[in-house]
Amino acid sequence: MVGAITQYIDVAQLVLYLFWAFFAGLIYYLHQEGKREGYPLESDISHRIKVQGFPAIPDAKTYQLRDGSTRTAPNPENNGFSSGLKAAPAHAYPGAPLIPTGNPMLDGIGPGAYAIRPDVPDMTVDQEPKIVPLRVATNFHLESSDPNPIGMNVIAGDGKVAGQISDVWVDRAEILIRYLEVKVASNGRTVLIPNNFARITSKEVKVRSIFAEHFADVPSTKRAETITLMEEERIMAYYGAGTLYASRERAEPLL
Repeated sequence: MVGAITQYIDVAQLVLYLFWAFFAGLIYYLHQEGKREGYPLESDISHRIKVQGFPAIPDAKTYQLRDGSTRTAPNPENNGFSSGLKAAPAHAYPGAPLIPTGNPMLDGIGPGAYAIRPDVPDMTVDQEPKIVPLRVATNFHLESSDPNPIGMNVIAGDGKVAGQISDVWVDRAEILIRYLEVKVASNGRTVLIPNNFARITSKEVKVRSIFAEHFADVPSTKRAETITLMEEERIMAYYGAGTLYASRERAEPLL
């Protein structure tokens, strides 16, 4: 018989077995690599118990980024708020939902959760800050056929005027609007509204997720004309938290 090695084994059979072994190894490898972020899990029984399952968490690997900096994964510092979680279980059983114990808009819980990202601006391929206001990105402009939000009032989720739009922040790489800059009416601060949390009409900008009083505490940026990756996380999380925690009624069950 062509390809036969013995009476019971031939080349095709060996190739099939090798493929099975390769595929099993590939599954193992991909499953292990998928544990570079988010593991070990925390046990509801005790914080001293670390759940990693099978296969175990891979050894740390260092990656070099385009700008020359490095990132290590897995990295225990990126696993969130386990040491300072501002929340407590709503009930005594495992898996119970967490209830914020401080300011729910800033505690990083539920829809307000955020990842720990580098506190540096995202950069374009030309090593320029990627997200900047139009006063910096002078080669960008708003489409004349669309409503120009600059100068419009911001109507919060409670129907009150929260402030006035003073500028628009654009993404130089993706060529789209990322944030609306608003001067808060209550305290004069300048904060950002993520564009996906705003609805621009012909006369005003509506933000449903938070109320007028909450604009006073929107996380700010360190610099007036750039935003870091970490600041983006905090700002997005604040508006996300408002969808559930802006009022007591929102946090209550629907039924």
